[in-house]
Order: sequence, then C-alpha cells, then structure tokens
Amino acid sequence: MLMRTDPFREVDRIVQQLSGSSGTWSKPSAMPMDAYREGDDYVIAFDLPGVSTEAIDIDVERNMLTVKAERRPAAKADSVKVELSERPLGVFSRQIVLADTLDTERIQADYDAGVLTLRIPIAERAKPRKISIRGEAGPKQISG
Repeated sequence: MLMRTDPFREVDRIVQQLSGSSGTWSKPSAMPMDAYREGDDYVIAFDLPGVSTEAIDIDVERNMLTVKAERRPAAKADSVKVELSERPLGVFSRQIVLADTLDTERIQADYDAGVLTLRIPIAERAKPRKISIRGEAGPKQISG
C-alpha cells in the first residue's frame, strides 16, 4: 500500500549514527514507523516521543501524506548545566506516497503514549466484489 521514496535510507541512518549528528530531523529514522493492514484499514504508526499534539501537523494532498512534528527543548532554569544531550530537537517531517486504493478522505489520527496512529480505510473500489455473468443458464456469480 505504500511506495518507498528514499532508496538511501539505510546509508543515511549509518552516516547519522557514525557522525553522532543531531539537530533538525529530516531522516526517516528520526520518525520511525510501522505500516500494516488491519481488516479494511491500512494503519501507519509513527514514534513521536516527547512531542505534544499541538506540535504535530498532518496533511494529505492527492496521494502524498506529510507528517511534521516539532520536539521543543524542555524549559530549564539558568542554573542547569546540560552534561549530555542525545535527544534530537527541532522540526522533522516524513512524506509517504499512498496507493490509489486508500480512501484519503476518511483518515483518522490518534496520539497515545508518544505514538501517532493513522488509520486509512481501503477504498470501496479496491475491495473484492462479486460480478454476475449473464448467459444461457441464467445469471451466475463469480469472484472478482
């Protein structure tokens, strides 16, 4: 149901790990996701720990799904000296091309425990249906 658009994803992940880079998130590994079919829905779950619902933006234009989120720094007193900071901060996004078989008009989004879950119904036109055949013996049903 999804079409992967980043052929260099694994190379980017390795370079990011080796360089220890942080800052603006634009790599898919910064917003890991799972995608699977559950009944008549296609489900995409994104890990967004430490991000408030107000800092998440979801857009669909034609078949392009865009999820943007911002992890803001926690307010710290002037007396706090940061010794180690490995959690990336900033704005990050992920774009996914959705198949034509999904009903992008009825996407549902839920956010719980740092996981954004999108449920996208399978379009009626993409579901299997019976087709009747007219012939000498009368109407017959076959699977289509």
